[in-house]
Amino acid sequence: MASSSTVTLCSWMIHQHHNLSPPKSQSSLRSRSLKPIFLSSKRTVSSSIITSSSVVTKEENLKSTFDFMSYIIKKAESVNKALDSAVPLREPIKIHESMRYSLLAGGKRVRPVLCIAACELVGGEESTAMPAACAVEMIHTMSLIHDDLPCMDNDDLRRGKPTNHKVYGEDVAVLAGDALLSFAFEHLASATCSNAVSSVRMVRAIGELAKAIGTDGLVAGQVVDISSEGLSINEVGLEHLEFIHLHKTAALLEASAVLGGIVGGGSDDEIEKLRKFARCIGLLFQVVDDILDVTKSSVELGKTAGKDLIADKLTYPKIMGLEKSREFADKLNREACDQLLGFDQEKVAPLLALANYIANRQN
Repeated sequence: MASSSTVTLCSWMIHQHHNLSPPKSQSSLRSRSLKPIFLSSKRTVSSSIITSSSVVTKEENLKSTFDFMSYIIKKAESVNKALDSAVPLREPIKIHESMRYSLLAGGKRVRPVLCIAACELVGGEESTAMPAACAVEMIHTMSLIHDDLPCMDNDDLRRGKPTNHKVYGEDVAVLAGDALLSFAFEHLASATCSNAVSSVRMVRAIGELAKAIGTDGLVAGQVVDISSEGLSINEVGLEHLEFIHLHKTAALLEASAVLGGIVGGGSDDEIEKLRKFARCIGLLFQVVDDILDVTKSSVELGKTAGKDLIADKLTYPKIMGLEKSREFADKLNREACDQLLGFDQEKVAPLLALANYIANRQN
């Protein structure tokens, strides 16, 4: 139970946006696996909790000079090579072409980089985390292929290129997504070094990933999102919107960090901190995505701008307004970084920079 000094994401947003009436109860939508994050309402950014020079303080969070762009480019290149090797062009040619078309289309590789950084944070190696990193990117790619289908978001553009079904047809696009989903688990199980990761940890990792994309995760968020199209803010509230994005967006980011922590040999306490960090940046990612959808062009985004507005979807700007959404994004970024207090300063730098990157991205 939260103390009086803590607030849920929803109640914080309601407090900030006082003109909104309280959201209707959505208790039937609550997932036991994805509980609300509790944000401290009395924290100050300037306070320092830990004084040792070997760990991260709040001041150091804000002063990081870590070269994140060089880091993410290097890690993304490693991920791209691993993905290219994992899914070669072979028979049947058409299905593998379709899989590779979307899997190797670029993108920021946020999820696999998060997985690798989490693994390294707890003492693991990039090579140990790479199969898990590839697995989460395969599943993310599957979700994009299916999300773009006419029966879902009906989008023609993804990462500046025609969507998969526009090139290969709806039938092959569906099958390509299915193939990536199933192969993700095969790759995670078969490519992870058994000398580095115990069978107990491997089973735990597989379970985490499966839960993140099923009816306790991505699928739950997607189906509630679809059923919410056209509903007004008087019919659903912030709790409803939070449910969608904790599941649709945050769940896979959470799984990425948790998988990295598991295969890297992290303790239960370290893994839980990574889970909370990733859940914060998962919501942050979606808030920023909603903001960009109404402030950037299709050319700038590399995908169709304003599609949420056209589809009359629930978004943070629609419910909170643009400025309050930006304030909320800043709040989530600070809370995410707070989860990393106490970790080694050098090892935690990529995750701190990743949070800031997500908060400030322009596409």
